[in-house]
Amino acid sequence: MNVLLSGDTNLDFFIEGFHKFELFGQTLYITTTHICLSIVFVILIVFSIIANRAIKKADPTKPPKGFVNVLELLVEAVDNMLVDTMGPKHGPRFANYIGSLFALLLLCNLSGLLGLRPPTADFGVTFPLALISWFMIQYNGIKHQKLGKLKSLFEPVFLFFPINVISELSTPISMSLRLFGNMFSGTIMMSLIYGLLRVGSVSLAVAWPAALHAYLDVFAGALQAYVFAMLTMVFVSNQIGDET
Repeated sequence: MNVLLSGDTNLDFFIEGFHKFELFGQTLYITTTHICLSIVFVILIVFSIIANRAIKKADPTKPPKGFVNVLELLVEAVDNMLVDTMGPKHGPRFANYIGSLFALLLLCNLSGLLGLRPPTADFGVTFPLALISWFMIQYNGIKHQKLGKLKSLFEPVFLFFPINVISELSTPISMSLRLFGNMFSGTIMMSLIYGLLRVGSVSLAVAWPAALHAYLDVFAGALQAYVFAMLTMVFVSNQIGDET
C-alpha cells in the first residue's frame, strides 16, 4: 500500500501483492505478509535443525558449552515461566506450545530489523494465532471443569449469561488486536520516519531510525510476544482452576 502524501513523496507501508490467483471464484493474492512469514518459518526450522544436531552431539556427562548452553538457558527460561504462571503440575505440559508460540511471535516482531514487514502487523496473522490459543483455553476449561464450565456462564446470576458469553468470545479479538495494533502502529511510524528522512542529512537518517528500531522492534516486539504468551498461560491456568 503506497500512500501519496504531497508532491512526489511516496510513503511505503510494505504491503504489496506479488502474485494473484483464482480460487473458488475469488481473486487471492500472495502478499508481503505471506513472504515474510515464510522467511520467519524457514529461519525457525533451520534454527531447530541446528539446535537438534547440537544437542545430539553434546555430552550429557559434561557441562554444556557455547550454543548448547544458550539453548539450555532458553529452555529453562520457558520452563520457569510456565511453572511460575501455571504451577509445577500443569505448566510443563504446555512447554512445547508456549515455547513455539513465543519463538514465532518474537521472530515475527523482530523481523523489521531485517528489513521485512513484521507478519504480526497483519490482523490476518494475529487473529488465527489468537483463535488457536482460544480453542486451547476452551478445551482445557471443558476438560477440567466439565459441566462447571457451562455453569460459570450463568454466574453470579442467570442475567449475566449474555455478558459472560460476550466476555468469552471477545478474548481472541482482544488478544489479536492488542498484538496487531502495537506492531502495525510501529510499522506506520517507521514508514513515516523513513519518508520524512529522505530529504534529511545522512547522519540523522541513520541515527534516528536506529533508535526507533531499538524501541519499536526490539523492546516493543519482545514485550508484545511475552504479553501474548503470558495471556495464553493465564487464561489456560484460570480454566484449569485450583488443580495447579
